[in-house]
Amino acid sequence: MRRDVFQAISDPVRRDIIEILSKESLTVNEVAEHFDVSRPAISKHLKILHECGIVSFHKKGRERLCYIRPKQLIPAFMWIDRYRELWESKIDSFEKYVNNLNDKNQ
Repeated sequence: MRRDVFQAISDPVRRDIIEILSKESLTVNEVAEHFDVSRPAISKHLKILHECGIVSFHKKGRERLCYIRPKQLIPAFMWIDRYRELWESKIDSFEKYVNNLNDKNQ
């Protein structure tokens, strides 16, 4: 199965893993310590992130060190950014509408 960055960030646990690894590289066990789910479940999430190219592993003794590859997230950021301006203008319009309603009611 071919996975992409959007599949990787679709799950909140994977987003949390990305956040944790953005601060420092950790072993699989250290990543798992941040969650109330089993280590095999975290391993599955890490596997998906690895298949998407977002996480890589480096052997460190008997452990595997997980580290983030942030460049792989660029396609998602670019896609989201295209819609940011649209939504900001819609939110600004809604804010003006609400302010006008408040002004009329006062």
